[in-house]
Amino acid sequence: MLTGIENLKETMKKDGHPDRFVNQYEFLHMLMPDMYYMGGHAVVPGSESTDQYGVLWRFQEGQMGSFPVHDAQHKVIKDICEWDKVLTHLPVAPDAPEFWGMLNGIASQAVPGEQYVTAVAVQGVFERLHALMGMEDAMIALYEEPEKVHELIDFITEAELDFAKNIMDHVPSVNALFHHDDWGSGTNSFLSPAMFDEFITPAYKKIYGYWRERGVELIVHHSDSYAANLVPAMIEMGVDIWQGAVPENDIPKLVEQYAGQITFMGEIRTLAIDIPNVTHEQIAAEVERACRKCKGPSFIPCLTAGLPISHFGDTYEQVSAEIERMSKEMFS
Repeated sequence: MLTGIENLKETMKKDGHPDRFVNQYEFLHMLMPDMYYMGGHAVVPGSESTDQYGVLWRFQEGQMGSFPVHDAQHKVIKDICEWDKVLTHLPVAPDAPEFWGMLNGIASQAVPGEQYVTAVAVQGVFERLHALMGMEDAMIALYEEPEKVHELIDFITEAELDFAKNIMDHVPSVNALFHHDDWGSGTNSFLSPAMFDEFITPAYKKIYGYWRERGVELIVHHSDSYAANLVPAMIEMGVDIWQGAVPENDIPKLVEQYAGQITFMGEIRTLAIDIPNVTHEQIAAEVERACRKCKGPSFIPCLTAGLPISHFGDTYEQVSAEIERMSKEMFS
């Protein structure tokens, strides 16, 4: 039987020979508290808090997570041409030895041969852009003030690089990165591939290139959306695994085109089964549908949501158990 990392590497090859499905996030040992540079994300339903950029996050009851507040009072950047008057310094990293000691303690718990020690960044360049000013203003600014948007993206990129440096300086055992940045809706990308390559791809080439320079072996990017048209950009950036690929992306078709260059992790619809009052039969049917549809190279069955958790009940654990069942049926 292959180790977890060996099985992952076989799955990622175009002509690999895994002996089972890679089961969701089993290969990532995440250092969740390293999300300091976003800071302030409300994590409890009914709460709100402010991050280091000044963005107010509100976690409304019944939702799956917190969202930035963009009313007239709370929008951080009201005029893209004056962004640099609002953002005057990079987020500040913790200087407390106990913080870094805690992260190194969590890192030491990774299972050798089974898991990567994984840094986590939960908001990326595009999400940070529209968190600061609202989606509508951000999209308009891309057309009306492209030079100013490039400047702001450069600032966000510097913050990302500073974050990476601090993590790697203080937790040298990190050898993987799990990075969030949602790039589309359920049916299309927010930006055309041409505009994406103009504004977003260069930033990530710098960001992911730096993580590589510091010794990271595996880069997993989360975007639980349609982004099939952005796969060439992901490959250019250096993404190894795209996590969050929803069924609308037609994963089997993507595998035909890109197997061995990038791996697709997802297909199991979070919005279909991580819901109140879901039945085990519904979960089992969704997992079986995904596994039978997409089994092959460069595919990892996983809930499309961007963390190894459930929002309602124990859906995540049930999905993992059903993937294990499908491995026994389909790899015997």
